[in-house]
Amino acid sequence: MEEERIALFIDFENLAIGVREALGGMEFDFEPIGNALAERGRVVARKAYADWSMFSDARQKLTRSHIELIEIPQRMGASRKNAADIKMAVDAIEVAFERDYITTFVVCTGDSDFTPLVHKLRELNKKVIGVGVKASTSALLPPACDEFLFYENLDGVEPSRVSEPAEEGERVDDATPELASLITTTLSGLLRSGGGEVLASSLKRALLRKDSTFSEADYGFRAFGELLTHLESQGVVQTSEGPGRGDPIVEFPSGGSGEGAAFDLLAKVVNENSKKGSPVFLSGLKNQLRKKDPGFSEKKFGYSGFLQFCKAAATRGQIELTWDDETGDYRVEAT
Repeated sequence: MEEERIALFIDFENLAIGVREALGGMEFDFEPIGNALAERGRVVARKAYADWSMFSDARQKLTRSHIELIEIPQRMGASRKNAADIKMAVDAIEVAFERDYITTFVVCTGDSDFTPLVHKLRELNKKVIGVGVKASTSALLPPACDEFLFYENLDGVEPSRVSEPAEEGERVDDATPELASLITTTLSGLLRSGGGEVLASSLKRALLRKDSTFSEADYGFRAFGELLTHLESQGVVQTSEGPGRGDPIVEFPSGGSGEGAAFDLLAKVVNENSKKGSPVFLSGLKNQLRKKDPGFSEKKFGYSGFLQFCKAAATRGQIELTWDDETGDYRVEAT
């Protein structure tokens, strides 16, 4: 199957302000969006629109992600926001007509003013993916798109003000957990977005889209298949014969590779802390689990962050997870 070719358009003011206001003062981070798109196809054009004099801190980070910054300066008697919207819409339509090899347009905004643009792109037989923040996204926009991703639900976005310190004695130079995490989070994203079997070749392409410098040789493996065989022996992934020789199907182990035990551990820790009479919050909870199991890592099971792991546990009825506006953190309760 031919891979998608993606053009990305970012209404930066809408997205950055939406993230800051809705997610407890968080700064906008492009990486979760970049990773989500890498799992869907090849991004061939990246443009962000704003009056960049207002977002000087973000310019360098976006440039490092190879995003073209389109300057929309403030003019007397003109609306900067309207000017950015018009320029972005015109550029998107121009790309749709001039570059017919682009199959997917990603529009990062919550502004309903872009709904007609989405309709027009779909009339031109283009797939449209929207990205926005729940609190600042118009109800009109998501239904107009083929797919809509809420920023706060993307892997790697954890709206918590308190960062977790590294556990004492934890090795940060050990490449094996890092490699397992990279493979499992990428495989998890491909399984969610593709809805079908993931071949080793597709997994390798997605890894290269996330990090073009990725090479299994850096981890001491002579081929990508050898790397997968090693991870299979560690219980990280499971492979089976694919449609083509040397291109196996990659999936998570059918036994869950200890995931159920990890959920049980989480529920046990939450229950023990609840009995002490104080509310339990997400921040610091991971370190409580590591005191019980020093080798605990949600990344072993394909989760990119501890929040995503806890949401999975809540879905399975192991815990209850609610947002607390007063503390700006998630409150965790035993079921």
